[in-house]
Amino acid sequence: MNTETTGLFKKVLDLAEKDRIILTGLLIESLDETRDSDTEALWQAEVAMRLEELDSGRIKAISWEEVQSRLRQKADGSQEN
Repeated sequence: MNTETTGLFKKVLDLAEKDRIILTGLLIESLDETRDSDTEALWQAEVAMRLEELDSGRIKAISWEEVQSRLRQKADGSQEN
C-alpha cells in the first residue's frame, strides 16, 4: 500500500462500524464491472428477507468470532451443535 492509501485506511478505521460496512459494500460494488439486473434484484430480495427475519426475531445473529469457531471445528472434524 502506498502512503496515501495507508492514510486513507487509517481515516476509514475511525468511522463508525455502520459507515465502514456501507463503505465496504460500495467498494466491492465498484469492483464489479458487469451488473446483471436479475441477479441484483434477487440479492436485494434476499437481503430484505434476512433483515426482516432478524428484525422480527425469527432468527438470531451470531458473532463473527462464533462463525470462525464453528468453521474451525468443522475443519478439524470436531463439530459441536
